[in-house]
Amino acid sequence: MKGLGVSPGIGIGKAFVIEKKSLDIKKIYVNDAEKEIDRLRNAVELGRSQLNELYAKTLKEVGEKEAQIFKSHEMMLEDDTFISEIESKIRNEKVNAEYSVKEVSNHYIKMFNNIEDEYLRERSEDIKDVTVRVIKILLGIRTADYSKLNKDSILVAEDLTPSDTAQLEKGKIAAMITEMGGKTSHAAIIARIMGIPTVVGLDDITQKIKSNDVVICDGKTGKVLINPNQKQLAYYTQKKTRLEEISNELRKQVGLPTITKDGFKVTLAANIGTPHDVDMILENDAEGIGLFRSEFIFMNRECQPSEDEQFEEYKEVLQKMGDKPVIIRTLDIGGDKNVPYFDIPKEMNPFLGYRAIRLCLGNVDVFRTQLRAILRASVYGNLKIMFPMISTMKELRDSKKVLEKAKEELNNKGIPFNNDIEVGIMIEIPSAAIISDLLAKEVDFFSIGTNDLIQYTLAVDRLNSKLSHLYSQYHPAMLRLIKGIIDNAHKAGIWVGMCGEAAGDPKLIPIFLGMGLDEFSMNSPSILSSRYIIRNLNKDEMEKIAESTLNMETAVEVEGYLSCLFADESESYLKRCKTRSRN
Repeated sequence: MKGLGVSPGIGIGKAFVIEKKSLDIKKIYVNDAEKEIDRLRNAVELGRSQLNELYAKTLKEVGEKEAQIFKSHEMMLEDDTFISEIESKIRNEKVNAEYSVKEVSNHYIKMFNNIEDEYLRERSEDIKDVTVRVIKILLGIRTADYSKLNKDSILVAEDLTPSDTAQLEKGKIAAMITEMGGKTSHAAIIARIMGIPTVVGLDDITQKIKSNDVVICDGKTGKVLINPNQKQLAYYTQKKTRLEEISNELRKQVGLPTITKDGFKVTLAANIGTPHDVDMILENDAEGIGLFRSEFIFMNRECQPSEDEQFEEYKEVLQKMGDKPVIIRTLDIGGDKNVPYFDIPKEMNPFLGYRAIRLCLGNVDVFRTQLRAILRASVYGNLKIMFPMISTMKELRDSKKVLEKAKEELNNKGIPFNNDIEVGIMIEIPSAAIISDLLAKEVDFFSIGTNDLIQYTLAVDRLNSKLSHLYSQYHPAMLRLIKGIIDNAHKAGIWVGMCGEAAGDPKLIPIFLGMGLDEFSMNSPSILSSRYIIRNLNKDEMEKIAESTLNMETAVEVEGYLSCLFADESESYLKRCKTRSRN
């Protein structure tokens, strides 16, 4: 059977199945609301105590960045707005605490689940984890006993929360398999950091696998084998050994420059959503942050963050990154990213509506506040500003005017900032790609957002499963647009990066290199393998291959051609690594 591989590697061992335990939460009317509120407060206090213990354990056994997850969970239980909403529901409706916690948390979970951005969408998992903890305390339900795990256990569960993964002993877990989850969930992130192969998205897997079944889990391909035969077992045991050798070789890429064999240097950056992500990208030797999604600071709250709150978030990231570049994308909400305190009208097609830079220019005070916070933080590192979803020259010029006004306000107050800060835009709308020669004269850099550019260029909703066969980063139209954007940027003397998913695609990296892309920004686990790929290529040769793809007619033809040239064969990969090591 096949699911979604979210943490690469091969796990072989006996299954440890965590049975589904549904929370039976009934709506019960209570006579004494204040007594029920006391129950809630006691449960919240115990939950905070448990989270403190998890923080200390994770800090000691995994690391600071992973432990911060539980600090953020604790902050949710300290959030007066969140807790007061639950208390108000108990008091006003005279209902039990368990039901009130569930109802209030579901409001926030629903808000996040409707977000298109996978990273932000899966932050609903944090809310769910925290509230389930409180509900279990209220119901008197004990959590799973992970102390009974044996060495080389394959953990099988309906879902694994950050709290679950934090309690695991790495030496005992060979792999994890769940029915739910995604690539950017905290559990998946921690699994990758801990080096635990993980597959998610396997329906009813807790019913198909029994405890003590022998299981093979391929965390890259998503394949899961139950009670394999001897031939399968031998094949995956050998493959596991090969992958471990490759991983050890890739760690040797840390500290090396990202430069081709013929001397062309590029920057390998990472995409982040919060300051907590920085430690992980530095561990993977990112050379900068190509996309800081600032909208996350505005979400999961009932009111707009103040200028000082935003400033502290940006400052923390810059201080951690030192002199490495950090590109902050200004507020990109609307469409699929709604927040309760913005009056965003319902639209027939919100993805083509009032969102991102359009919303900011319609709420100039909010926009200027964010820009002041960013400018104030600029003295703490190498910060750059990027405007999202620019479609016209007027939008760009209007945005720059707001930035100049923010600078003027800081100057009047004598607050220091970097006056020479670089300003760029995301190219994610076809109109911007077509006039990129004109836009390039007004900015210091471009960053190509392939996720939306594909969606808008091909007129394909990337969340519509019926259209998934049409959504392709290998489409010749996409490659031609990208080549034109890069050429126009370079003609104007500015650099160009890419922060969409395509930037980390091993088959497309050589093509974008051949086109002259200056910066690749991706999820941090892809950085070292991407560096290896780039260091073993000649840019001159890639230019010819890139040119060939521009003349192809279909996405299938392009992908097939690139698969033949840049196949990810672990045997030949390891052989090249070993040869290079000897040299």
